[in-house]
Amino acid sequence: MTRAPDGPSAAGVRDLAGVPVEFDEFARSRQAYLRRSAYLLCGDWHLAEDLTQTALAKLYAVWHRVRMDSPESYARKVLFRTFVDETRRRRWWERSSAHEYDVAAPAHDPDLRLMLLAALRQVPARSRAVLVLRFWHDQSVEETAAALGCSTGTVKSQTSRGLATLRRVLGDTPLAAQLGSGDGMGSGAGIGYPKAGC
Repeated sequence: MTRAPDGPSAAGVRDLAGVPVEFDEFARSRQAYLRRSAYLLCGDWHLAEDLTQTALAKLYAVWHRVRMDSPESYARKVLFRTFVDETRRRRWWERSSAHEYDVAAPAHDPDLRLMLLAALRQVPARSRAVLVLRFWHDQSVEETAAALGCSTGTVKSQTSRGLATLRRVLGDTPLAAQLGSGDGMGSGAGIGYPKAGC
């Protein structure tokens, strides 16, 4: 960071509400990205907003104490761990099914995307978090393990279980055929998953 002449460094500057300017800029620039990732996890835009705000609040609480090589990577880790933790408490599941997938994100094939999102919703939460990190965010097994605080073996087994669940839910659809019969540990299991940023 550059230091203004005779002034504080940008890292120490706060806005009128007392929020560090650096955090405020980060939150504003990455909120939509985090919200899209949260939607892939919970399947509801309103709950995705809640999940994103909870993750940003947790990030804000440690912003001044934690040195991060990549604030975005750290924020994603907080988001996914928050989802897994909250799912254990069943909070994110206590909702009306009327809100499920109320807004479809643009895609090359909207019907295929909606089918995949609906199937993904039926995958257990931990496996779903692994699948989203691995295939939507293109994270390696090691990066996924670090983000979720588990072993690489757990990531591999959760990936295998998650893909098996997707195959079972999708049945004889063309999308299920694209998932193949492997464990999905290769290059995206042969399926072109829609990315979170799309």
